[in-house]
Amino acid sequence: MLRDLLQESYDAMLHNRRRTALTMLGMAWGIATVVMLLAYGDGFGRACANIFANFGTKLFIMVPGRSSMQSGGEKAGAPIRLTLEDVDLLTTNIPQITHITPSCSKDAIVQYDTRSFTMPVNGEYPNTFTVRALNLDQGRFYNAEDQLQHARVAVIGSETKDKLFSGRSALGEHVRLNGISFEVVGVLNPKMQAGDDNINRVVYVPFTSMSDLKDTHYLDSVWFNYETNDYQQIEQSVRYIMAAQHKFNASDRRALFVFNLMEQVHQFEIITLGLKILLGFIGTLTLAIGGVGLMNIMLVSVTQRTREIGIEKALGARRSHIFFQFLAEALTITFIGGLLGIVLAYAVAFSVGRLTLYSAMAKHAEAGDIRLMINPVTLLVAVVILSVVGLVSGMIPAVRASRLDPIEALRYE
Repeated sequence: MLRDLLQESYDAMLHNRRRTALTMLGMAWGIATVVMLLAYGDGFGRACANIFANFGTKLFIMVPGRSSMQSGGEKAGAPIRLTLEDVDLLTTNIPQITHITPSCSKDAIVQYDTRSFTMPVNGEYPNTFTVRALNLDQGRFYNAEDQLQHARVAVIGSETKDKLFSGRSALGEHVRLNGISFEVVGVLNPKMQAGDDNINRVVYVPFTSMSDLKDTHYLDSVWFNYETNDYQQIEQSVRYIMAAQHKFNASDRRALFVFNLMEQVHQFEIITLGLKILLGFIGTLTLAIGGVGLMNIMLVSVTQRTREIGIEKALGARRSHIFFQFLAEALTITFIGGLLGIVLAYAVAFSVGRLTLYSAMAKHAEAGDIRLMINPVTLLVAVVILSVVGLVSGMIPAVRASRLDPIEALRYE
């Protein structure tokens, strides 16, 4: 039965080659559009994820401010000062914290040989390598032993190396930070850098060694990452603990600025989902246009083969036989057109490669560009949409053909 249906479908398509080819082309273009638009949405989502991963996703940054609300007898406007005691307090009371580091920074004159530049110097714990999602290009990062021994060692950013050393190796060399000599033990890989951001023009030194450059009793910020997905609960706990410690209102957001990167990640995930739905809807409309073309062609085919249908019914063909005959023809056109469209989508995706997004506004940001990578889920969604459109487009002409009156059909000229 199935073989006979396919043979009849093949013969009907072969009889009208040009019409069939144009109909297949419309279906191919429709499914290719769906696949490419869905792939673009997936690529946009991956690009956003790569941008955030550049800085670390499950990351909190605490920056002290000044109270704006009266609390516990304390007047508004009191400065909040963070110390190492606060770091220990957070570590003790929030078990979800995996790595935490204090941070003291200072713009210092960085010298090597005859070259001299003013650059930010950060004094932090060795685990800032994990907290800030840093990557080494050469050498090593300073460790716990360097921290304990107050070692004057430094890890420099990629732009710092280029400015001070040009193409020469920086490992083992000594740079002077405000006149104090530090040995370069590591060079970092470049990170995505937008505008005038100096994220690659930086020097990292052990927190204990930072006291040679400035007073580190009061911290400029505290950075930490965590292992739970409930980032809102983490932020609330941080505010309550710090409010009790420094006597400010926990709802006073100006007293303590808490930057939560996962909140922005979540917002972009919602935007990405909305974009995928929109692109999928646009692609479905495009494919529906091809479906309308298929339905029109099949309706024309029913009209042209009315007498043939009458003869088949006169010879004993049932409604279901006629219905499946025309539905099989429509689905065959849909299947072949869909297969050609998927091949076309893959060809376009491979030929286009990378579409500029974040690299247009940032350096070293190729990972933040869009790549049209067609994943199995995208392909499955596109095939489901194609199947629905093909069924709807083929069923209407098939129903019409099956309901023709055999006597009227035989009279048709």
